[in-house]
Amino acid sequence: MFKKTILSACMALGIAATGYAAEHGEGNVEDIAFSFEGVFGKYDQAQLQRGLQVYTEVCSNCHGLNLVAYRTLGDEGGVGLPEDQVKAYAAQHEVYDPEKDDMRPAIPSDKFGDSQYDGAPDLSLMAKARKGFEGPYGLALNPLFRGVGGPEYIVAILNGYTGEEKEQAGTVLYENTAFPGGWIAMPPPLSDELVEFEPAAPNDQKSLSEDVASFLMWTAEPKLVQRKKAGLVAVIFLTFLAVMLYLTNKKLWAKAKRKD
Repeated sequence: MFKKTILSACMALGIAATGYAAEHGEGNVEDIAFSFEGVFGKYDQAQLQRGLQVYTEVCSNCHGLNLVAYRTLGDEGGVGLPEDQVKAYAAQHEVYDPEKDDMRPAIPSDKFGDSQYDGAPDLSLMAKARKGFEGPYGLALNPLFRGVGGPEYIVAILNGYTGEEKEQAGTVLYENTAFPGGWIAMPPPLSDELVEFEPAAPNDQKSLSEDVASFLMWTAEPKLVQRKKAGLVAVIFLTFLAVMLYLTNKKLWAKAKRKD
Protein backbone atom coordinates (compact mmCIF):
# COMPACT_ATOMS: atom_id res chain seq x y z
CA MET A 1 0.00 0.00 0.00
CA PHE A 2 2.80 2.38 0.89
CA LYS A 3 4.59 1.80 -2.42
CA LYS A 4 1.36 2.47 -4.28
CA THR A 5 1.06 5.76 -2.43
CA ILE A 6 4.63 6.68 -3.32
CA LEU A 7 4.20 5.63 -6.94
CA SER A 8 1.12 7.80 -7.23
CA ALA A 9 3.20 10.94 -6.63
CA CYS A 10 3.09 13.07 -9.77
CA MET A 11 5.04 16.06 -8.58
CA ALA A 12 8.06 16.63 -6.42
CA LEU A 13 10.00 19.15 -4.40
CA GLY A 14 9.40 22.69 -5.53
CA ILE A 15 7.14 21.85 -8.50
CA ALA A 16 3.62 23.27 -8.71
CA ALA A 17 0.80 20.75 -8.51
CA THR A 18 -0.94 19.75 -11.72
CA GLY A 19 -4.04 21.85 -12.25
CA TYR A 20 -3.19 23.92 -9.23
CA ALA A 21 -1.96 27.48 -9.40
CA ALA A 22 0.27 27.77 -6.35
CA GLU A 23 0.18 31.05 -4.54
CA HIS A 24 3.41 33.01 -4.26
CA GLY A 25 4.78 33.07 -0.74
CA GLU A 26 7.63 32.03 1.46
CA GLY A 27 7.57 28.62 3.08
CA ASN A 28 8.79 27.81 6.56
CA VAL A 29 12.46 26.79 6.15
CA GLU A 30 14.85 26.53 9.10
CA ASP A 31 18.63 26.53 8.95
CA ILE A 32 20.39 23.20 9.59
CA ALA A 33 24.07 22.85 10.44
CA PHE A 34 25.08 20.48 7.65
CA SER A 35 28.69 19.28 7.74
CA PHE A 36 29.41 20.54 4.21
CA GLU A 37 28.57 24.17 4.96
CA GLY A 38 31.16 26.82 5.67
CA VAL A 39 34.57 27.51 4.18
CA PHE A 40 36.11 24.32 5.59
CA GLY A 41 33.00 22.14 5.47
CA LYS A 42 33.04 18.68 3.90
CA TYR A 43 30.58 15.87 3.31
CA ASP A 44 29.86 13.32 6.02
CA GLN A 45 30.53 10.07 4.17
CA ALA A 46 28.34 7.96 6.48
CA GLN A 47 25.46 10.40 6.03
CA LEU A 48 25.85 10.33 2.24
CA GLN A 49 25.70 6.52 2.28
CA ARG A 50 22.54 6.62 4.39
CA GLY A 51 21.09 9.23 2.04
CA LEU A 52 21.84 6.98 -0.93
CA GLN A 53 19.91 4.20 0.79
CA VAL A 54 16.94 6.49 1.48
CA TYR A 55 16.94 7.65 -2.14
CA THR A 56 17.18 4.05 -3.41
CA GLU A 57 14.42 2.64 -1.23
CA VAL A 58 12.02 5.60 -1.34
CA CYS A 59 12.75 8.45 -3.74
CA SER A 60 13.85 6.38 -6.74
CA ASN A 61 10.34 4.94 -7.02
CA CYS A 62 9.42 8.22 -8.72
CA HIS A 63 12.48 10.41 -9.21
CA GLY A 64 15.62 9.95 -11.27
CA LEU A 65 19.21 11.22 -11.12
CA ASN A 66 19.82 11.56 -14.83
CA LEU A 67 23.03 13.57 -14.42
CA VAL A 68 24.70 11.22 -11.94
CA ALA A 69 26.81 8.23 -13.05
CA TYR A 70 27.05 5.18 -10.81
CA ARG A 71 30.87 5.36 -10.93
CA THR A 72 30.81 8.66 -9.00
CA LEU A 73 29.58 6.77 -5.94
CA GLY A 74 33.18 5.71 -5.48
CA ASP A 75 34.70 9.20 -5.68
CA GLU A 76 36.87 10.34 -2.80
CA GLY A 77 35.24 13.02 -0.69
CA GLY A 78 31.77 11.79 -1.66
CA VAL A 79 29.81 8.62 -0.99
CA GLY A 80 33.06 6.68 -1.13
CA LEU A 81 31.81 3.19 -1.95
CA PRO A 82 34.48 0.57 -2.77
CA GLU A 83 34.74 -0.37 -6.46
CA ASP A 84 33.10 -3.77 -5.96
CA GLN A 85 30.14 -2.20 -4.17
CA VAL A 86 29.74 0.38 -6.95
CA LYS A 87 29.59 -2.43 -9.52
CA ALA A 88 27.16 -4.43 -7.38
CA TYR A 89 24.91 -1.39 -6.83
CA ALA A 90 24.85 -0.55 -10.54
CA ALA A 91 24.07 -4.18 -11.44
CA GLN A 92 20.90 -4.01 -9.34
CA HIS A 93 19.43 -1.61 -11.92
CA GLU A 94 18.66 -1.96 -15.59
CA VAL A 95 19.26 0.47 -18.44
CA TYR A 96 18.16 0.46 -22.05
CA ASP A 97 20.91 -0.49 -24.49
CA PRO A 98 20.18 0.91 -27.98
CA GLU A 99 22.71 -1.48 -29.57
CA LYS A 100 20.88 -4.51 -28.19
CA ASP A 101 17.49 -2.80 -28.36
CA ASP A 102 16.83 -4.31 -24.97
CA MET A 103 17.38 -3.80 -21.26
CA ARG A 104 20.62 -4.87 -19.58
CA PRO A 105 22.16 -4.64 -16.08
CA ALA A 106 23.76 -1.24 -15.50
CA ILE A 107 27.52 -0.80 -15.26
CA PRO A 108 29.41 1.94 -13.36
CA SER A 109 29.68 4.20 -16.43
CA ASP A 110 25.88 4.29 -16.80
CA LYS A 111 23.74 6.95 -15.15
CA PHE A 112 20.96 6.49 -12.65
CA GLY A 113 18.37 7.30 -15.29
CA ASP A 114 15.25 9.36 -15.74
CA SER A 115 12.32 9.82 -13.39
CA GLN A 116 9.68 7.11 -13.45
CA TYR A 117 6.84 9.56 -14.09
CA ASP A 118 6.51 12.50 -16.45
CA GLY A 119 5.45 14.81 -13.64
CA ALA A 120 8.24 13.82 -11.26
CA PRO A 121 11.32 15.99 -11.87
CA ASP A 122 14.89 14.81 -11.85
CA LEU A 123 16.60 15.37 -8.50
CA SER A 124 20.21 15.61 -9.70
CA LEU A 125 20.45 19.37 -9.16
CA MET A 126 17.46 19.92 -6.88
CA ALA A 127 19.54 20.96 -3.86
CA LYS A 128 21.14 23.77 -5.89
CA ALA A 129 18.02 24.70 -7.85
CA ARG A 130 15.99 25.50 -4.74
CA LYS A 131 16.83 28.46 -2.50
CA GLY A 132 15.61 27.96 1.05
CA PHE A 133 16.47 31.36 2.51
CA GLU A 134 18.41 34.55 1.88
CA GLY A 135 19.85 34.82 5.36
CA PRO A 136 19.93 37.87 7.69
CA TYR A 137 18.98 40.95 5.72
CA GLY A 138 19.84 39.16 2.47
CA LEU A 139 23.58 39.57 3.02
CA ALA A 140 25.59 38.46 0.00
CA LEU A 141 28.19 36.74 2.22
CA ASN A 142 25.59 34.55 3.92
CA PRO A 143 25.81 31.68 1.37
CA LEU A 144 29.54 31.46 2.08
CA PHE A 145 28.83 30.32 5.62
CA ARG A 146 25.30 28.86 5.52
CA GLY A 147 24.69 28.00 1.88
CA VAL A 148 21.61 29.04 -0.07
CA GLY A 149 19.36 26.68 1.83
CA GLY A 150 18.56 24.12 -0.87
CA PRO A 151 19.11 21.10 1.42
CA GLU A 152 17.19 22.89 4.18
CA TYR A 153 14.32 23.43 1.76
CA ILE A 154 14.25 19.70 0.99
CA VAL A 155 14.22 18.83 4.70
CA ALA A 156 11.46 21.38 5.33
CA ILE A 157 9.30 19.97 2.53
CA LEU A 158 9.73 16.38 3.74
CA ASN A 159 8.77 17.37 7.29
CA GLY A 160 6.21 20.05 6.52
CA TYR A 161 3.10 17.88 6.07
CA THR A 162 0.26 18.61 8.48
CA GLY A 163 -1.92 15.62 7.60
CA GLU A 164 -4.60 17.77 5.96
CA GLU A 165 -5.74 16.90 2.43
CA LYS A 166 -8.04 18.39 -0.18
CA GLU A 167 -9.01 17.66 -3.76
CA GLN A 168 -8.77 20.34 -6.41
CA ALA A 169 -9.24 19.93 -10.16
CA GLY A 170 -9.14 16.16 -9.76
CA THR A 171 -5.82 16.22 -7.89
CA VAL A 172 -5.33 15.36 -4.23
CA LEU A 173 -3.29 18.06 -2.52
CA TYR A 174 -1.52 17.78 0.81
CA GLU A 175 -1.03 20.69 3.18
CA ASN A 176 2.65 21.50 3.64
CA THR A 177 3.93 24.39 5.73
CA ALA A 178 7.19 24.67 3.75
CA PHE A 179 5.74 24.65 0.24
CA PRO A 180 4.90 28.10 -1.22
CA GLY A 181 1.13 28.31 -1.32
CA GLY A 182 0.73 25.73 1.43
CA TRP A 183 -0.42 22.74 -0.68
CA ILE A 184 1.58 20.17 -2.65
CA ALA A 185 0.63 17.20 -4.85
CA MET A 186 3.37 14.88 -3.54
CA PRO A 187 2.13 12.57 -0.75
CA PRO A 188 4.27 12.39 2.40
CA PRO A 189 7.14 10.10 1.33
CA LEU A 190 8.87 9.56 4.68
CA SER A 191 7.90 8.29 8.11
CA ASP A 192 9.70 7.10 11.22
CA GLU A 193 11.65 3.85 10.85
CA LEU A 194 10.78 3.58 7.16
CA VAL A 195 14.40 2.73 6.32
CA GLU A 196 16.63 0.45 8.40
CA PHE A 197 20.36 1.14 8.41
CA GLU A 198 23.27 -1.22 8.90
CA PRO A 199 25.08 -0.33 11.11
CA ALA A 200 22.20 1.13 13.08
CA ALA A 201 21.69 4.89 12.87
CA PRO A 202 18.86 7.28 13.76
CA ASN A 203 15.98 6.64 11.36
CA ASP A 204 13.26 8.96 12.56
CA GLN A 205 11.63 11.06 9.85
CA LYS A 206 13.77 14.14 10.53
CA SER A 207 17.02 12.17 10.37
CA LEU A 208 15.98 10.40 7.16
CA SER A 209 15.13 13.71 5.53
CA GLU A 210 18.49 15.24 6.50
CA ASP A 211 20.35 12.19 5.18
CA VAL A 212 18.67 12.28 1.77
CA ALA A 213 19.01 16.09 1.59
CA SER A 214 22.74 15.76 2.20
CA PHE A 215 22.96 13.10 -0.52
CA LEU A 216 21.09 15.33 -2.97
CA MET A 217 23.47 18.17 -2.17
CA TRP A 218 26.31 15.84 -3.17
CA THR A 219 24.59 14.90 -6.45
CA ALA A 220 24.21 18.62 -7.18
CA GLU A 221 27.82 19.47 -6.30
CA PRO A 222 30.00 16.35 -6.10
CA LYS A 223 33.26 18.34 -6.30
CA LEU A 224 32.39 20.67 -3.43
CA VAL A 225 35.35 19.68 -1.24
CA GLN A 226 37.85 19.94 -4.10
CA ARG A 227 36.45 23.34 -5.08
CA LYS A 228 36.85 24.64 -1.54
CA LYS A 229 40.45 23.41 -1.36
CA ALA A 230 41.28 25.07 -4.68
CA GLY A 231 39.58 28.28 -3.56
CA LEU A 232 41.52 28.33 -0.29
CA VAL A 233 44.83 27.87 -2.11
CA ALA A 234 43.87 30.66 -4.52
CA VAL A 235 43.02 33.04 -1.67
CA ILE A 236 46.31 32.32 0.11
CA PHE A 237 48.27 32.83 -3.12
CA LEU A 238 46.50 36.09 -3.97
CA THR A 239 47.00 37.38 -0.42
CA PHE A 240 50.73 36.61 -0.64
CA LEU A 241 50.92 38.24 -4.08
CA ALA A 242 49.15 41.38 -2.81
CA VAL A 243 51.60 41.70 0.10
CA MET A 244 54.60 41.25 -2.22
CA LEU A 245 53.26 43.84 -4.67
CA TYR A 246 52.70 46.29 -1.82
CA LEU A 247 56.24 45.83 -0.49
CA THR A 248 57.73 46.06 -3.98
CA ASN A 249 55.82 49.26 -4.71
CA LYS A 250 56.93 50.73 -1.40
CA LYS A 251 60.58 49.94 -2.11
CA LEU A 252 60.48 51.33 -5.67
CA TRP A 253 59.01 54.65 -4.57
CA ALA A 254 61.00 54.99 -1.35
CA LYS A 255 63.70 57.30 -2.82
CA ALA A 256 61.18 59.56 -4.55
CA LYS A 257 59.15 59.94 -1.37
CA ARG A 258 62.30 60.83 0.66
CA LYS A 259 63.09 63.64 -1.85
CA ASP A 260 59.59 65.06 -1.41
